[in-house]
Amino acid sequence: MTAPRFLIVADGDFGPMTSKTANSIIRYHPERTAAVLDRQHAGRTVQEVLGFGGAIPIVGSMREGLALGPSSVLIGIAPKGGQLPAEWRAWLGEALDAGCDIWNGLHNFLSDDPTLAAKARARGRALHDLRQPPADLPIASGLAKAVDPLVVLTVGTDCNVGKMTAQLQLTRTLNERGIRTRFVPTGQTGIMIEGWGIAVDAVVADFIAGAAEWLTLEGSKQADVVLVEGQGSINHPGYSGVTLGLLHGSCPDALILCHQSSRQYIGDYREAAWLRIPPLADYVRLYESVAAAVHPTRVIGISLNTYDLSDVEARRMCDRAQQDTGLPTTDPVRFDSAPLVNAIADERTRYLRTRKAQ
Repeated sequence: MTAPRFLIVADGDFGPMTSKTANSIIRYHPERTAAVLDRQHAGRTVQEVLGFGGAIPIVGSMREGLALGPSSVLIGIAPKGGQLPAEWRAWLGEALDAGCDIWNGLHNFLSDDPTLAAKARARGRALHDLRQPPADLPIASGLAKAVDPLVVLTVGTDCNVGKMTAQLQLTRTLNERGIRTRFVPTGQTGIMIEGWGIAVDAVVADFIAGAAEWLTLEGSKQADVVLVEGQGSINHPGYSGVTLGLLHGSCPDALILCHQSSRQYIGDYREAAWLRIPPLADYVRLYESVAAAVHPTRVIGISLNTYDLSDVEARRMCDRAQQDTGLPTTDPVRFDSAPLVNAIADERTRYLRTRKAQ
């Protein structure tokens, strides 16, 4: 199957923190990105807006984007209010008419839209609803405890702090070192990047841990290390259920704690600040304690997101986090990922020694 070439729709919300899906595709598959549709930044390049991505153009209309020859249109942001705007629906219809497939990571499934579904059928095009969960998920039963590879889960202080990005960076470096490593996608963006996975935030609550278990078992095939993508935060009032399901379903042997250094309140990148983020050392104790109820684990490193800080301030934040927690700390995108890669390699050695002694 030929890899899709995307026109990414991120109209009105394209930026470093507001277009996670778009940004991740651009970072990890720039060769698959024909253009971004965003009227606010039309005429600029992706590099000028995000600080990475090179000369990928930003266009102001669907017609301009389609002229660049994409094979698929990807919805790269969540529209305000969570509903697909009427204007966007018209754009997607235009894209289907032009012979494009649609990749959709929203909670609203395009296959449920009668007009778009009928048009897709008539044009022989596909509507990929990436948050549509499988129908036969199990209830978790602890099977992930018994897999052979070391399982490492990213956990966070909030949503959108770099849990997926950290794992992707570490997957690449570990494989370069000759340690067979698989990234396990648990969200729509990771699925777009890797081509498989389950968006666990769309799974019925009773089966979230079961989905995490299935993903971990699948990811453990032909791997020495399994890096599971984390979601949410254990103290996020809206999303902690998904965090807990992943924690107990994947039965991780180790955790990496992710945090955006400049963020002081949960959700403050979009909403009014209302719940202060506790110290990182508190999160270390909390995650280890909650996980231990099912499977003992420990935090082995801290991954910081310092995109909005100067180099000097970013390094200072890494030093502070390492001092506060006693754990190796880095920003694996901005700086060398070696501190976390070394922590995983060392933990795998310890893990193998322990299993051999049992």
